[in-house]
Amino acid sequence: MTDATTTAAPAPSLAEDVLLVLFDPGSGSIYSEGSPLFHVLAGAVLTEVALAGQVDIDRKTTLRGRPVRVTDLPAPTDPLLLGTWQRVEKKPTDAYSLVLEIGPGLRAPTIERLVERGVLRREATRMLGFIPGSRLVEGGAGRRGELVASLRRVLVDGAEPSVREAALATLVSASGSLPAMHREIPWSGDVYARGRALQQGKWGARMAGDAIAVAAAAMMSTALFVTVGLPAMEGE
Repeated sequence: MTDATTTAAPAPSLAEDVLLVLFDPGSGSIYSEGSPLFHVLAGAVLTEVALAGQVDIDRKTTLRGRPVRVTDLPAPTDPLLLGTWQRVEKKPTDAYSLVLEIGPGLRAPTIERLVERGVLRREATRMLGFIPGSRLVEGGAGRRGELVASLRRVLVDGAEPSVREAALATLVSASGSLPAMHREIPWSGDVYARGRALQQGKWGARMAGDAIAVAAAAMMSTALFVTVGLPAMEGE
């Protein structure tokens, strides 16, 4: 019998889904590894708390960037999001500084969450035939395939996305990894254009689109987004 006091595991976060999509089952590596991945994961967390209305990101850029502050809504209960909320609640900051600050600390706990859920698992390996190690492999849950299929519908087929799909497609597109994922999400000029449109909030759910676009624009001044050359948000 299940203990009634047991806390249910939080639903998969946007950061988990982004990292899972960027995981390459063939090589066991992660696309955009390094600083770009840190920025993408930070962007996912920032996007999620912004969509939930738990933080507010100014639409206009000031001399200190885009200010971020908590709202009067309750704090997130997901530990992966709570740390960022607490950081902003303690001292409001700008989005650029926040992305750089929280990004490096998100990779390890995000991977651990995916392993705990069984969507990724660690497989023992031996380097040079005798040095013990491990590598990540895809679990049997099938979630990555579902997420990639939803991205194909949005980015390749042009289907109208849900809010969650739009956020995920925006982040994956902004990561600059889509050309390397060509076998799963065929790369084309249309895919690039649809990714840009999502980054600018140009889709059906206007209020959510604005929130995602503002969060994406807030990350454009980091090294990742300067490198991939995302367009400035309209009206910025």
